[in-house]
Amino acid sequence: MQLTSKIISKFNYSNLAFHLLLADAPKKYKVYYIPKRGSGFRMIAQPTKELKHVQRFLVSLLEPNLPVHYKAMAYQKNKSIKDNALLHKGNNYILKMDFQNFFNKIKPELFFSKLENANVILESGDRAVLRNLLFWRPGTKRSVTLILSVGAPSSPFISNFVMYDFDRKIDDWCESNNIVYSRYADDITFSTNSKDLLSSVPKVVKKMLATNVAGLSINESKTIFTSMAHNRHVTGVTLTSDGKLSIGRDRKRMLYAKIHKYSLGLLSSEEIKKVRGLISFADYVEDDFLLRLRKKYGHDLINKFMKEGGL
Repeated sequence: MQLTSKIISKFNYSNLAFHLLLADAPKKYKVYYIPKRGSGFRMIAQPTKELKHVQRFLVSLLEPNLPVHYKAMAYQKNKSIKDNALLHKGNNYILKMDFQNFFNKIKPELFFSKLENANVILESGDRAVLRNLLFWRPGTKRSVTLILSVGAPSSPFISNFVMYDFDRKIDDWCESNNIVYSRYADDITFSTNSKDLLSSVPKVVKKMLATNVAGLSINESKTIFTSMAHNRHVTGVTLTSDGKLSIGRDRKRMLYAKIHKYSLGLLSSEEIKKVRGLISFADYVEDDFLLRLRKKYGHDLINKFMKEGGL
């Protein structure tokens, strides 16, 4: 693929500058932690600005040649968590599963094996370029382990490509068994209208992981079976009993309370920005959420609120 010459030409590197970048790239990351929705913290390893630019360029070179399955719903143009939820809204029974440390379990060896499966021909030096520029070396200076980082702009595409064989085979199996499948990053969802049909899925998933993406495993604590008799949620979107999408009653109550607080002049500018984003998301999911807010609180108040901050 002549990656070295293409990167040197794109960024106007000298040979020395490029090879210095290549040698240092796996350690050019800033590590920090953000709280997870439940408990604990998620480790983010963010590459330097220079390395981010190179990673994005590499993805632009790789994208035309590397397949991503249509049921991979995250990081894809014109796909979102709403589209992911829509796939399952008409089914009564849902199974949700979660991969453990998804990005960090993807290593260069797995990536290169998938490139070989896709009949991508790497020229001399290409492997070193891809290994060092796309993968992060955590830990001490002596560490030789390389993994995908949560924080690199290239990791989403690389992960979707690595999962292609798994996505394709599990989706084919699901279609033959009247089950709907989708994957949103590390969240996989299965749904059907046949009771007890999903009970066999976890065993099939583990078997297909072992044969298609060795090294990845399921987070057993996040395997959840649910049905229409209970609250059904798919990637943060609630599926209602009448086959519609919702942000959920609790979040609606919270947003109504925030608007009431705003009407009394008790909402800070920082809260206004945050709530505006949440309302935009709610209207995207439910289509008529803003309309209902306007009916309850008046057009003038809601229009003024949504324009706070100069927007």
